[in-house]
Amino acid sequence: MSRPKAFVTRVIPEAGIERLAAVYDVEVNREDRPLSAPEIAEHAKGCQALITLLTDRVDGALLDLCPDVRIVANVAVGYDNVDVPAASERGVWIANTPGVLTETTADLAWALMMATARRLGEAERLVRAGRYHGWGILMLLGGDVHGKTLGIAGFGRIGQAMAKRARGFEMRVLYTDAQRVPEAVEHDCRATFVDKATLLAESDFISLHVPLMPQTRHWLGEAELMAMKSTAYVVNTSRGPVIDEAALAKALQSGWIAGAGLDVFEREPQVYPDLLACENVVLLPHIGSASIETRDRMATIAADNCIAVARGQRPPTAVNEPAQAKA
Repeated sequence: MSRPKAFVTRVIPEAGIERLAAVYDVEVNREDRPLSAPEIAEHAKGCQALITLLTDRVDGALLDLCPDVRIVANVAVGYDNVDVPAASERGVWIANTPGVLTETTADLAWALMMATARRLGEAERLVRAGRYHGWGILMLLGGDVHGKTLGIAGFGRIGQAMAKRARGFEMRVLYTDAQRVPEAVEHDCRATFVDKATLLAESDFISLHVPLMPQTRHWLGEAELMAMKSTAYVVNTSRGPVIDEAALAKALQSGWIAGAGLDVFEREPQVYPDLLACENVVLLPHIGSASIETRDRMATIAADNCIAVARGQRPPTAVNEPAQAKA
């Protein structure tokens, strides 16, 4: 019996490719660039599995060009790049890589919060530019993190991991979400549920962890930024369009808030030009889950999802239930 075929749209850690190759004949786009839909379709001819990244748009039109594909395994926890209903209609499984990147992404969000409050980006630029001429008591004064109020928007795995980190800094934790979590979770995280307006008004730091969907697009816009404390900071490690970047740049330039830390952007990889001109924002190139261990695990989870389908099983981290999955 011939082995099934899989196409990996972009380079992923070898751990995932090796796992996949145990069951599939694997082709990988080694150019490490996003492919166009026609390019993906050309390489995916005859393939039963497709491993994608968040830079790939997977919609009904693409799937129609790949009639043999039975599963699309997205190497990310988010899957806003995939038209899940279109896949379900066509009998295609969609899977993601949840859980494994929770702690790593929370680490990065916390690092961004610290870097933003203590002006680490500005400080490093000063040293590298040769402008550090000795200690000064008023040089690069930032804000404390310990003892402050942390507001978390989106209280899923990563949001809860942030709340647990806040314990060590003796912070008050507020959260808002579409649904309140069970009381036991609130108690474990020492977090208090509030509405959006209260979160904006009372938080010294706001960390965004909401999924991207129509109701969260521009969750933080001009009105929300004006409602925040002038001494507050915002951190985003979720999805770029959750923040209106034009409004954020205006807020930073006008002193509506003290600073921001961004790992994601509204039109990646483009960054709103006015943000680049702001000293009081830390900008990172979407590295929230970028640790060796986590990226290896994400790749192997994607491979395991594909292997399950090849064996006639449900993908372990499927996000849909096709009415009639392809055989």
